[in-house]
Amino acid sequence: MKENEQIVAKIVEGIQERKGKNIVVVNLNKLHEAPCSYFVICEGDSNIHVNAIALSVKDWVREQIKVKPYAIDGFENKEWIAMDYGQIIVHVFQRPARAFYDIEHLWADAGIKKIIDVL
Repeated sequence: MKENEQIVAKIVEGIQERKGKNIVVVNLNKLHEAPCSYFVICEGDSNIHVNAIALSVKDWVREQIKVKPYAIDGFENKEWIAMDYGQIIVHVFQRPARAFYDIEHLWADAGIKKIIDVL
């Protein structure tokens, strides 16, 4: 099994490949009630952009380190695509959906690392 940190790094690279915005890595390892070890959250500007980001993550991680998601949901409406990598859950949002659900603030007591956008 690949180390979670390596998978998170490749997920971030996959997001950056398609210019995903406002990337945040939420480290949930110290929280006993957490559903997983990491959330990786980002946003896209439209349903087309969200779709492209999610496909990039899926392909990038598979090509770079041979890891596939266990499940993916949200390709129907492309407002919020969730990708399950076991102990890592990726959330690719459109901006309004991200603001509404505000996932990173639900886990504000976790370690939150903001990644600088690629221009």
